[in-house]
Amino acid sequence: MDRPTISPEHLQEAAETLVTIRDFIRFGVTALRQYDAHLGQGTEDYFAESSALVLQTLSLDWNADAEILDAKLLPSEKQEFLSLLERRINERTPTSYLLNLAYFYGKPFYVDERVLIPRSPIAELIENRFAPYCLDENGQMGEANNNLPANPNPQMPRRILDMCTGSGCIAIALAYAFPDAEVDATDISKDALEVAAINTEHHNMQYQVALLESDLFSKIPAENQYDLIVSNPPYVDAEDMADLPDEFRHEPELALAAGQDGLDLVRKMLAQAADYLTEDGLIVIEVGNSEWAMKQNFNKVDFHWLQFQRGGSGIFALTAAQCRQYRDLFIQSVNA
Repeated sequence: MDRPTISPEHLQEAAETLVTIRDFIRFGVTALRQYDAHLGQGTEDYFAESSALVLQTLSLDWNADAEILDAKLLPSEKQEFLSLLERRINERTPTSYLLNLAYFYGKPFYVDERVLIPRSPIAELIENRFAPYCLDENGQMGEANNNLPANPNPQMPRRILDMCTGSGCIAIALAYAFPDAEVDATDISKDALEVAAINTEHHNMQYQVALLESDLFSKIPAENQYDLIVSNPPYVDAEDMADLPDEFRHEPELALAAGQDGLDLVRKMLAQAADYLTEDGLIVIEVGNSEWAMKQNFNKVDFHWLQFQRGGSGIFALTAAQCRQYRDLFIQSVNA
């Protein structure tokens, strides 16, 4: 069934009638709701979505002073916003792609349709420095209620791997959190790594974050040993891929689809993880809605399913000892 689209006449009426920033944010909220725009790619409500479109168009900070909301728009500014809103509704293009901007870990990142739009709850783990398993950048143990296991030999991660890095946002956030750590960021997609390179340079992290084209562990040297491996890999199963909202179809399928049960890549990662973790290392992987498939396929594995204060689920952690303990089981799952 064809989805409703906003008409040129409706947009023209807005251009002729509306005046202030407040007016256009309100109009955007109404239009996004009226035409059933799907959220969940960086924003969770229509007000935030409309505000981002308006304020970014005007080169204003997203948390601009409320007094500026009564400022008037120039005709050219009105047209620029309404053109973006038209594409957001009629083409179902996500706002982050329209603006080439997404926020993660409180920092701005360049994004386009070569990469997934950042939205992982892993940001909260990074903010808490993976406490209580890891020490922070000052060698101190922070506090966090997230179900990460306790570590009898906690240390600050010295070498970190972000696998399936996409835009590079997780790797760069890790570099901010652990400024003395070496961070490797891998992806199978050359296109994604080009975007990651833009972001590492923008954040001046090109000397701390090393980008590598690799299909999971295939091109990572065997001698590389990581204190922490973090991954937000493709994990959408076949059924969910078939039902994706139109907005999500703008994202690269390579960054989403992961086979019938969503675990094609995760199985391979777990089968090799023990070979690349240090003695007391930790691996953290996001599997989203495929959490149920993990629990069904690996019902003998005592995963640490993590909790988040700001919402989110489907992320687990395993210690290096657990990866070694269940290595044969993980290898069997790949060969099955």
